[in-house]
Amino acid sequence: MSDLSGARWRKSSRSNDQGQCVEVADALADVVGVRDSKDVTGPALTVERTGWLAFVAGVKSGSFRR
Repeated sequence: MSDLSGARWRKSSRSNDQGQCVEVADALADVVGVRDSKDVTGPALTVERTGWLAFVAGVKSGSFRR
């Protein structure tokens, strides 16, 4: 389990103030944290950095479009 206590969370600059956002902590050593902005004390998903980078590349390239 990764320690996210010192994580610096951020959300997309395109997010609005309705609190329905995904927050990301990507300034960690080997993992990226992902959490729900409505529940900042709730559980967070951790993903290996290489997996996160592959996911982001797939989103940018349109690989997940239906």
